[in-house]
Amino acid sequence: QVQLVESGGGLVQPGESLRLSCTASGNILRTYAMAWYRQAPGKQRELVARIFQNSITNYVDSVKGRFTISRDNAKNTMYLQMNNLKPEDTAVYYCNRAIAPFDNWGQGTQVTVSS
Repeated sequence: QVQLVESGGGLVQPGESLRLSCTASGNILRTYAMAWYRQAPGKQRELVARIFQNSITNYVDSVKGRFTISRDNAKNTMYLQMNNLKPEDTAVYYCNRAIAPFDNWGQGTQVTVSS
């Protein structure tokens, strides 16, 4: 049974930073291309950033230059460093496989950007 656990969210003001963490059962993080997704209220879940097995990364245009996805295989943890946060970044953030996400998503971590 795949287990994905996200953490690190919170309430911040515009312009501030957060770092999200994702841990997963087994060797999922080092085996697959992984991604961070987010879902804002009333909107569909969208893929925000992904990292491939060779560490190549890509991002949705709205976060380019502000978010950085990374992976620490030794700690079996994936991160999303989010800088210069904007109110439109407010959402629940999830981690999952970048291609063919697992059916059982984690609980996500809430990020709220508000003054």
